[in-house]
Amino acid sequence: MAMGNAPLLVINSGSSTIKYGLYDPHSLACLKREVIKIHEGEYQATLEKIIEQCSEVSAVGHRIVHGGQHYAKPVLISDDVLSRLESLNTLAPMHQPFNLKAVYLIREKWPDMPQIACFDTAFHRDQPKLNQLYAIPRALTEKGMIRYGFHGLSYEYIAEQLPKHSDKASGKVIVLHLGSGASACAMEGLKSVSSSMGFTALDGLMMATRCGTIDPGLVLHLLAQENMSTAQVTDLLYQKSGLLGVSGLSADMRELGASSDVNAQEATALFCHYITRMVGQLIAELQGLDTLVFTAGIGENQPAIREKIIQSLNWMGVEIDNTANQQNAARITTDKSKIECLVIPTNEEHIIAQHTAGISIQLTKNIKQDYIP
Repeated sequence: MAMGNAPLLVINSGSSTIKYGLYDPHSLACLKREVIKIHEGEYQATLEKIIEQCSEVSAVGHRIVHGGQHYAKPVLISDDVLSRLESLNTLAPMHQPFNLKAVYLIREKWPDMPQIACFDTAFHRDQPKLNQLYAIPRALTEKGMIRYGFHGLSYEYIAEQLPKHSDKASGKVIVLHLGSGASACAMEGLKSVSSSMGFTALDGLMMATRCGTIDPGLVLHLLAQENMSTAQVTDLLYQKSGLLGVSGLSADMRELGASSDVNAQEATALFCHYITRMVGQLIAELQGLDTLVFTAGIGENQPAIREKIIQSLNWMGVEIDNTANQQNAARITTDKSKIECLVIPTNEEHIIAQHTAGISIQLTKNIKQDYIP
C-alpha cells in the first residue's frame, strides 16, 4: 500500500505552550506551524481545538521528554509503551504528563491513528558509559537511576544542520540549547558525548524557573530543617528557582536584560556563569573545542547573553564579531578566532516529522522493525 498524501501532525506539548505543525509526508515541507501559549485549565480545550482544525492527517508524531532505559529511538505508541512512559511522569513533571495527555486525546478522536513517540533522551543513549553513571550503589544504577540527558530532538536537528554551516562539524562541538529550559551537549562525530542534564531535566544549567545543578545536601536541608514536604521542594526547584527565583522579578530573560534592578542583573550574570562553568567541564571531556553553537530562544535571539558567554572564553582565543552577533548572524566570531561560534535556529518539530514519516512508510509496507517494541 502506498503512503497517503494526508499531512503528518506533529505535537510538541508542554505545561505552558503547545507547538504543533502539519508536514507534507513526502517532502516534509512545513504546511502550518503554530505556538500557542496556554494557561492553567486551558490545556485540554486548546488541544481539542487543534485536533478539530487538523481533521485529516495520516499519522501523529509527539515529542516525549523522557524515554527512560527502554527507548533509544522513536517507537509506535502501544498500550505497553504508554504504560512505561506514564511510569516516568515524576521524572519530568513539567513535560511528560502533558506529552501523554496529547496522546490520549488523539486516541479518543482517532482510535486507529498511528502515533509515534520521539524522545528527548534518545539522542544521548549512546554516550560513553562513564558519562551516564552516578556514584551511587550499583543496585540503584541497575534500576535506571542514571544520567539520561534531554533536549535530544533539538540536538539531533543541530547535528543534522551543522555540516551546512561548518567544515568542523564532525570535530569537537558544544551546543548550548538556551531557552526557558536550558542545557549543553558535547558532541564529537555529530554524536552526543556528554550533556549537562541528568536523571531529570532539573539538572545542569540555570533555567527560567528550574534551579539547575544544586548540592543534594541542600535538598536534604529543605526537607529536614525547613520542614518542607516533597511536593513543596519539587515546586520550589522546578517552578520557583532559576531566573525567577534569583531575580524575584521574572523568568523572562528579555525582561531581566532590560531591567536595571540589581537582582535582575545578578540573575543574568549567574545564568551566564553556570553556562561558562559547564562549557569548561565539557571542553575537558572533549579534550578541546572546535565549535560552539547557540540555539533555542535565548541562544538564537539574545546577543548580550552570547557576548557574555563568549567573553568568558577569550582566554581560549575566541574573538567575537560584534556586528554579526548583534545581527544574530549564523557565524558570530571573526576569521582570527581559534574557536568558531555559530547561531543555528533549532527545529524539534522537523525532526519529529522526519521520524514520523519514516515509521509511517514502514507501516504502509508492513515492515515490522524495531520501531515496534
